[in-house]
Amino acid sequence: MTVDPLVLIPEVGRATERLLTTAGSIDDTTLAGASLLPGWTRGHVLTHLARNADALVNLLTWARTGVETPAYASREAREADIAAGSSRPVAEQVADLREACDRFAAAAVAVPAAGWRTMVRFGSGSLTHAAYVVWARVREVEVHHVDLDAGYGPADWPDSFIHRVLHELCGELGGFDVRLRATDLGHELVCGAGGGPTVSGPGHLVAAWLAGRSDGAGLTVTPDGPLPAVPEWR
Repeated sequence: MTVDPLVLIPEVGRATERLLTTAGSIDDTTLAGASLLPGWTRGHVLTHLARNADALVNLLTWARTGVETPAYASREAREADIAAGSSRPVAEQVADLREACDRFAAAAVAVPAAGWRTMVRFGSGSLTHAAYVVWARVREVEVHHVDLDAGYGPADWPDSFIHRVLHELCGELGGFDVRLRATDLGHELVCGAGGGPTVSGPGHLVAAWLAGRSDGAGLTVTPDGPLPAVPEWR
């Protein structure tokens, strides 16, 4: 998927402010409650969002300097940092998250035009242009904001995000043949060979279903039948 980091940098800022507003409404008891991610509390989600910002700062540093800078020291270190930070008081977590987001914003505007063409390696091992990093942060913030289960849901996603994430998911879910129709956006996509059924509904419900954040309630299938099984998304 083609992305323009200079267009998306303001979107990161807006998504971040929405996230910080939600985080600021959480108390310590709520923070310790379950998120929508199995085995993770809301504290795990907030800590992950902070450490993900720092990991992407590393990739932006790589893009700016040309010196290979891994996102995380290791997968084990990533998981240990999330576990260690998850039980901190909410005030500490929100301050940490805000500071990490500020570091990301500063790193993004410091990348020179040529730096966006640098190939960088994500923690998953995938190699892609640094221009993708800013979109990756938008996606991380929007999806995990929903995972907090603290009042922000897929219906709150901006239309611009829904358009982009639908295109990305359609391209990433291998072996998934289906037509998607976002009825409120006037947008239709063909996934895979497109030989499967047509799944229709509001764009945010289609996107949430594809991203594993909904069971597909509110969607319709043509011809009549069950919703197709969605491959697991990373």
